[in-house]
Amino acid sequence: MIIREITSYIESFAPLAYQESYDNAGLLVGNPDDEAGSALVTIDVTEQVVDEAIAGGFGLIIAHHPLVFGGIKKVNGQTETGRCLIKAIKNNVAVYAAHTNLDSVTGGVNSRICEKLGLTGCRVLSPLKGQLRKLVTFIPVAHAGKVQEAVFGAGAGSIGNYDHCGYTLEGKGSFRGNEASQPFTGKKGTVHVEPETRFETIFPAARQTQVVRALLKAHPYEEVAYDLYPLENEFALTGSGMIGELQDEQDEVDFLKSVQRVFGISVIKHSHFLSKKIKNVAVCGGAGSFLIRHAISAGADVFLTGDLKYHQYFEAEGKIVLADIGHFESEQFTKELFYELLTKKFPTFAVRLSEINTNPVNYLI
Repeated sequence: MIIREITSYIESFAPLAYQESYDNAGLLVGNPDDEAGSALVTIDVTEQVVDEAIAGGFGLIIAHHPLVFGGIKKVNGQTETGRCLIKAIKNNVAVYAAHTNLDSVTGGVNSRICEKLGLTGCRVLSPLKGQLRKLVTFIPVAHAGKVQEAVFGAGAGSIGNYDHCGYTLEGKGSFRGNEASQPFTGKKGTVHVEPETRFETIFPAARQTQVVRALLKAHPYEEVAYDLYPLENEFALTGSGMIGELQDEQDEVDFLKSVQRVFGISVIKHSHFLSKKIKNVAVCGGAGSFLIRHAISAGADVFLTGDLKYHQYFEAEGKIVLADIGHFESEQFTKELFYELLTKKFPTFAVRLSEINTNPVNYLI
């Protein structure tokens, strides 16, 4: 398959626009127009993983963590990143990463954690702002339905559990075409008044190109009048972390022991127990300490994440149990997520999970 087809599909699910400013998701090595006969899925790109890809004939590595985070001044084989880049380029292995953009979408990394824990009623813990747009356009009445369906089909009009969300108002529009015009209705050089439907809907900013393209293609007018407005509303389906509910309350120790079983981990660092039942569970794959206040405000009884520092445990303040389950451990199921996405969309494309354990942290039990 062409690499661009694969990466474009991943980005339709987890748009690059949703990655954090410090991140570096996307195609990091390789030509998007090259072909790849198969893909190797991993959490991290290490030398062992690149060697595995070369030995297995994989033309594409799909990772959660980007191989390149910051700027690189030298690629001379003196660092693991440099050696990985050299090997990948020499052996025509493309490297792609979907990181914080995959963390941020419903159905992404945090949704998978909630699924593994059996949580229900899950929602984004800290929704993004500034990621919604409003479209307003004017359509001749007889064509309103066709245009609306095209716009909805391009990704507009979804609010929570509802789609095809829009508002219409009947009115009259006026225009006059010059001699170079080809008016759909009316005559050149004459003011024409047409019964029109004013149509409003919202869409994610990441879908703007597709939405506008669908509008222009379906609209009958030669010149389509439309407005785009930025919105400050929270985008409830996209953001950091998630929170959900256990079907049945559990004791604090029992809950954390169940987390150990689900994630296959032997050590969980945690703040003081509060001698109360666990019902509402907040999660964030990777390093989620920035969400402690959000978890408390959302009424979570426990917050599972990784990379908590010593002083951050004091932020629990007797209101929540903070539990560090490990950075890699919290994101380990991301490989499954990639695999399911790709095999469902491209059933004949060969996708394999890396057999290399890339977790750099070890525990002495």
